[in-house]
This record gives sequence, structure tokens and C-alpha cells, in this order.
Amino acid sequence: MQHWTIAREADGIATLVIDRTDAKANTLSAAVLDELNEALDVLDREPPKGLIIRSGKASGFIAGADIDEFGEVRDEAGAIAIVRRGWDTFERLAQVGYPTLALIRGFCLGGGLELALACRYRVVVDEPGTRLGLPEVMLGIVPGWGGIRRLPRLTGAPAALDLLLTGRTIDARRAKKLGIADECVPVRIMENTARGVLRALPSPRKLGLPLALSLNPLARRYIAAQAQKQVAKRARREHYPAPYAILELWTRYDGNALAAPASDPASIPSLLASPTAANLIRVFRLQERLKSLGKEDERKAAHVHVVGAGTMGGDIAAWCALRGLTVTLQDQDAKRLAPAMQRAGKLFADRLRDPRRVRDANDRLIPDVAGDGVARADVVIEAIFENVEAKRTLFAALERKAKPDAILASNTSSIPLEDIAGALADPTRLVGLHFFNPVARMMLVEVVVGERTRETLVPRAAAFVRQIDKLPLPVKSAPGFLVNRVLAPYLMAAMRAVDEGIAPETVDEAALAFGMPMGPIELADTVGLDICVEVGKMLGSDATPPRRLMELVAAGHLGRKTGRGFYAWTDGKAAKGAAGSVPAGLAERLIEPLITEAKAALAQSIVADADLVDAGAIFGTGFAPFRGGPLHYAGTA
Repeated sequence: MQHWTIAREADGIATLVIDRTDAKANTLSAAVLDELNEALDVLDREPPKGLIIRSGKASGFIAGADIDEFGEVRDEAGAIAIVRRGWDTFERLAQVGYPTLALIRGFCLGGGLELALACRYRVVVDEPGTRLGLPEVMLGIVPGWGGIRRLPRLTGAPAALDLLLTGRTIDARRAKKLGIADECVPVRIMENTARGVLRALPSPRKLGLPLALSLNPLARRYIAAQAQKQVAKRARREHYPAPYAILELWTRYDGNALAAPASDPASIPSLLASPTAANLIRVFRLQERLKSLGKEDERKAAHVHVVGAGTMGGDIAAWCALRGLTVTLQDQDAKRLAPAMQRAGKLFADRLRDPRRVRDANDRLIPDVAGDGVARADVVIEAIFENVEAKRTLFAALERKAKPDAILASNTSSIPLEDIAGALADPTRLVGLHFFNPVARMMLVEVVVGERTRETLVPRAAAFVRQIDKLPLPVKSAPGFLVNRVLAPYLMAAMRAVDEGIAPETVDEAALAFGMPMGPIELADTVGLDICVEVGKMLGSDATPPRRLMELVAAGHLGRKTGRGFYAWTDGKAAKGAAGSVPAGLAERLIEPLITEAKAALAQSIVADADLVDAGAIFGTGFAPFRGGPLHYAGTA
């Protein structure tokens, strides 16, 4: 066998190691699953006392099915064959006569988790890289190899549906708490723990009465109906059929994707035939491409210094601390630093949950009024207000204090780097790292390359972006870069519609019906109306700014950050009225300027190619993912 290895020990316990020979990460291709069946044939002939299934790769357990094979499906029979291949194999694994255990270290996703769920036991390694999840819904498909059936039986319906319908991943401790993992242990004892479980053979975990009742057929229908209401708030069935299909498969077919006839909208053939699945798989590949950027530079930053403790600077600092880096945060006085530290504490509590990890993250974020951290930092990020002279003065001072090999980066949202770099003795040191608001949710970071930015700095900056678990997009330094350039005409078109008397709620509804995750008026409020004005000026538009926008900015109503903009904001949420009926053609009127500007950005080589334009629009502006990106949509609409 090429991808699996069987090793037997004197105590009768066998280990089955997956190490796909033609890939850096383990995925379950047809060939890999065929060989798993061969391995099970061998083990059936001479059954072990117990079987440990583990990965031979340092990168993780199993990343899931081989996505490339989905693109090879040409008809209904091909779609069913993909489902049957995994379903039958994992059913066979679940029914073997000897106890089985999945030893999970690193990522365990999609088909990888479904394989682990088919084992009798699961031991997970407690370290940051261990993540478990069923993200198929994010590809426009469903877990077809047993996950919809087996996961609720381990966790109860509420927790299982939360994972299935969102595609989110969980860490090792959460997996243990939910009952997915039998043991959660540090790496040093994972081998002994796995063997200990197979020797002790503890009774399988049983759900308590309330959770057990959630699997009752009558309860299923009620729970599924409630879950569907929550899904409908964030994803329309016509745009994203997969979460609705998951609920159908669970309630009507006990999670068996093979039981749904091909004509059923919940079936795998129906889902794979939809444009949504094809486009979401395209989006997945775009994301993987962005993740690959910067891999050639293996240097890791240990210390980040951020100047500017406003909304952006403070949240960038908090995110870096959350991802394990030491961060010094500088501003003019302690009073300006306090709100950022408070927001950071809330982020750490929400994301980490464990009190010790929260404490450690807080310890990594250090207030630094004097700016002493500059001299020790590997990355220095400027995040002050959008004023070119202020930035020039600041960078001249930072350059004198920073280490010679430190990255000097600006988070400017619109100012060309050339206008800032002139203040530096060595302008080749300056690069842009443009984060988006809210930092904790927006995964894209534009790596802005100026005319004089040294070539070797770009992969270093991209590698830093990947180190903090975000997606780097190299862009040419030009007004608005890519994301703000394509976003601004869309927002301005929306605000001009408001000037014409169309309610903000109606404008937002038109965009939501098109598939945008947030309406443009709400988005403008979220970004900050003052930022919208500044970006419009930087882009050099000759058109008169929208009247209502300028009135709100003049009154100091800048959107969410001031509690009022086009909407009133309370606890981070916009107070909206009824949308009413949407005028015909309004969505197209909003989207057309975005597409036009995307085409112009490509023509001017702001990014390398059309796929990267689409990636920037999807991950930076939220352009409807199920449409595959503005240029892709324009070519297929």
C-alpha cells in the first residue's frame, strides 16, 4: 500500500498510519479509501486486540475528502459514487469486531472527522493546532460519510447541529466537553493514553436524558424547525441550500445522504449540480491560494509593536496577542490605551474561554506609552488616523528606533505608500499591512507593495499575515488599493439611493437579496462614515459626495463607533425598521459599479490576476461567496 501502513505490537494492538504519499496533507481520495479497505481486509484476516488510527504527517490528522475529485463529477452516478465510497468504508470500520481508536493531533476535518466518528474511541491532543469540524456546508455540500448521523449521537442534537450548520471548528478541550473525544491529553502522553484506552475498553459515553430526547423523531422535527429559523437569518435557501439539506437529511433520513433520492434538493447529486457548490469550492481554492502566499519565508515574528490604540490599532494588537505574539501597544497616554485593553480582554474571554489562556493573552498585550517596544519588535505597525503628514513624521521616528531587519508597516486604508515612505532614510523598508474592520472577523489583509518596497519584504509580510492566521493579498500601492477601490463605488451608489428617498433598510435588503452578507448602508456604518469620506477623497472622485453622508459626518455621527450613523447603534447592533418592497433593478444598480471597478483594477494590475481580484472582493468586501467573485459572476451572469 502507498498511503497506509500497518504495524503490530507484541501486546496485540495494531497501528494503522495514514501518510498520503503525493500530498503535504492527508486527504481521502478514492485511492486512499480503496487502500483503507485493503488494510481492513488484512486486519479482518488476523484481527488485532485493538487498532489505533493515526497520521504519519506533522501537518495534522486528515483534512477531509479530496476536493479535486468533486470537480470531476459529471453526472448523478458520479456524485452518488463519491458518497457511497466513503459511507460504505466508514460503515465497515464502525462494525469491525475489534475496538478502534482515532488518535487525533492537528486538524481533523470533514471526512477526517467522519472517519474518527466511525471509530469506537477518540483521543485528541491538547495543543493549539488541533481543530475538529465538519466544514462541508461551507463548500455548498453536506457531510455524506456518516457525520450527520454519528455526531448527534455523541453530542446530542443542539451541539451537533451547531457544528454541522456553521462549519466551524472546535479545539481539543471543547471536543472533550461535547463528548466527541473520550480523552484530551498533552502530546507527551498521547501514545500511552491511546493504548490505555484500548486496554481498559471503557463503556461508550451515553447521553443524558435531555440530550438523548433530542434524538427522538418528534423532538427532531421541532429542533430542526427552530434551527432552520436561525439558519434563515444568515443564509437564504436559494443562495445556500446545504444547511437546509443537512436538516432534511437528519430529520427524514437519519443522516444517511444515500437515502435521499437524487431528485431531492437535499441529495448530494442535487447539491453538487448547483452553481452554489461549484462557486463555494472555487472560493475554497482561492482561500487555499492566499494561504500559500508567504510560505517560502519561514521566519517567525515574536514581538509586534502597534502605534495607535484606536479601533483598528487596538484590535490589531489584540488579535496578534490572541495568536500568541508578544505585543506592545503605544498611544499618547494611558487614557487612550484603556478602551483598547478592555476590548482585548473581551476578545480573549470570548475566544479562549479557559481562564489561564485568557490570563496569558492579557499578559502578552503590554501598554507602552513611551514606545519602548519599538526597539525589540520584529514587526512595527502604524495604525494612527489617516493623515499623510502625521504618518510621515511618525515613521521617521520609528525608523531611528527599530531594529534594522524589522518590518515597518502602515495600516493606511487609502494613502499610497510612496507618500509616506519619502520620510524614511530607507524607503524600501516600508510595506502596507491593511487590516479591515472588525479585525477579529475580517480575515483578509492587503499586503501593499509600494514602488520602492524591497522585493524580499513582500513574502516576509505575507508570512507574518499567515502567522497570525489571516489571508494575505499582495496589492499594488494605488489609491484605495484593491478592496476599498472596488468597495467605495458600491457604497456610494447605495448612499445616493438613500439621497433619492429610498430607505436605508430597503437599500440593504436589495443587497442581501443579491447575496451580500451585510447591506452596504450597514457596512458603511460599520467601516466608519468618516473613513468612507476619506477614501472617496483619496480615490479622487469628481462626483459630489452623497448629501446624507456629509450631513452625518458634519454632525459627528460616524456610524457604529459613535452609536449613530445612517442607523442608530446599540451594543454593536443596528436598529433597523422594515425594509418594505425593493424597487426593481436596485440590486443591479448597486453591484454594477463594484464590478466595473474590479475590471479596472485588473486592467491596471493592482493584483496579479482575475482570481486574486475575486479573492480580494470576497474576503475583503464580503461579495456574495456563492457567486464566486465579481469577475467570475460578470463572466457567468
